[in-house]
Amino acid sequence: MSDRIFTAVSTFIITTIASFGYGGVIIMMAIESACIPLPSEIIMPFSGYLVYTGRFDLQMVAVAGAVGCLLGSYAAYYLGASGGRWFLLRYGRWVLIAPHEIELADWFFDRWGGPAVFFSRLLPVVRTFIAFPAGVSRMRIIPFSLYTLAGSYLWCLVLAYAGMKLGQHWEALAPYFHQFHAVIGIGIVVGAALVVYNRVRNIMSAPARDAASD
Repeated sequence: MSDRIFTAVSTFIITTIASFGYGGVIIMMAIESACIPLPSEIIMPFSGYLVYTGRFDLQMVAVAGAVGCLLGSYAAYYLGASGGRWFLLRYGRWVLIAPHEIELADWFFDRWGGPAVFFSRLLPVVRTFIAFPAGVSRMRIIPFSLYTLAGSYLWCLVLAYAGMKLGQHWEALAPYFHQFHAVIGIGIVVGAALVVYNRVRNIMSAPARDAASD
C-alpha cells in the first residue's frame, strides 16, 4: 500500500512540474511547506534532472523552490497566528500542551526564532511544520520571511544540484532521504514519548505532593 501511495505521489509531482515548469515547482513546494508532507526529496531532485536535460536553470529552480516554500509557509503561519493559539489554549491539554508552554514558545521564537526557522528549513519532517508554531507565537513576519527564504533556498539548491549531477538516475536519492526521514521521525517520537512520560508522572505525583504539604 505504501509503495502504491509513494508511486502515485511521485507521478503527481513529476506530472505537475513537467506540465507547469517553474510554476509547478512553486506549487509543489508551497504544498510541502503548508503542513502537507509532500516530499521535497522528489520535487527538487526531479527539477534538478530537468536542469540536467537543459529545460531548467539551476538557480531559477532553487529560487522557485524557495518562493514556493515561503508561500506555503505563509499559509501555515497565518493559520497558527489566527487560530492556533486559541485552539491550543482551549484543547492543548488533550495533547499535553500547557498554557505556560505556549508562553515558553513565545519567548523562544522571540529570542531564537530566526535561527530556529532557518535550521528547521534544512531538516526533513521538521521543515514541513515549523511555520505553524512560528505563527502561534506571532514571530515577526519580516524575520520569518527572510530566514524561511534563506533556509529554503539552500535546501532546494542542494537537492536540485544532486538531481542535476545524478541526471536520469535522480531517483537514487530517495532511499537515502527516506532513511534520514526515519531517523528524524524516530527522534520526534522518542522526544514526544519522554514529554508524555514526564507529564503523566507529574500529574500522578501531584496528589502526593499536596498531601505532604498539608
